[in-house]
Amino acid sequence: MQTVVITGGTDGLGKGLALHYLRQGARVLAVGSTPAKGEALLAEATALSAGDRATFLRADLTSVTAAQELVTEVEGTCSSVDKLILCAQRYRLFGTRTVTHEGFEHSFALAYLSRYVLSHGLRATLESAPRPVIMNVGTPGIPLGRIHWDDLQLTRRYNGTKATLQSFRANDLLGVAFAAVHTNTPIRYIGYNPGVVATGMTDHLPQPLRALTKASFTLFATSVAKAVTPVSHLLDEPPGEPFTAYRTTRQLALKGTAFDKDAALRLHRLTQDLLLRQRS
Repeated sequence: MQTVVITGGTDGLGKGLALHYLRQGARVLAVGSTPAKGEALLAEATALSAGDRATFLRADLTSVTAAQELVTEVEGTCSSVDKLILCAQRYRLFGTRTVTHEGFEHSFALAYLSRYVLSHGLRATLESAPRPVIMNVGTPGIPLGRIHWDDLQLTRRYNGTKATLQSFRANDLLGVAFAAVHTNTPIRYIGYNPGVVATGMTDHLPQPLRALTKASFTLFATSVAKAVTPVSHLLDEPPGEPFTAYRTTRQLALKGTAFDKDAALRLHRLTQDLLLRQRS
């Protein structure tokens, strides 16, 4: 029986993938921060006669400590993990700069640091599986945003869009660095852009933007059910290369600043230093 771990697994695309793999007979550990959504997922799993294979793990992934504790919990629960799917995200496009209780800028912590900790932290557990794969769901292939090397926490001239886009660009580099650092790993790391998917991400936007975005989703967005199909195909038959990036079904060329190896290793080292300082 395969074991699938999904962050953001109680909502949107993450939930769609959780239910898909439960229907396929896998064991699914869905990570989320909202108990009510976790209970709803477990109820749907029970309706599929898969309640014994579904687990909800509550975690606030804006916290590095919580992400590290999640690694320990998964390692203590699972002898191996076949698929790690990283979907947890909450867009903060407006408003003032917010920091976590550990002092990290919110988007950087949730959308990048948690994925860094889980990717590297669960490596040994993934390597115990026959065909391990990590999928980092973001926006590879979208040439927007950059890494603010001199101010990763955006303490100066902050805005939410800049923070969100930096987290996406950091995740592109995370995949590159993972493959470069772990040269002998059997894990296949995939950066994946699902395109515009009709999810609950609009719930956190202010009005009237929330209503406008929901209306545009109705017209243009792919349903979660349809978006699951190409994602699951990649997860079940991952490419042979250590790191690849896709925009829906199109494989992207790993060139340009988005996938620069030197930049990826630089960010990797900076992240290691940040996490070491956080622990001390």
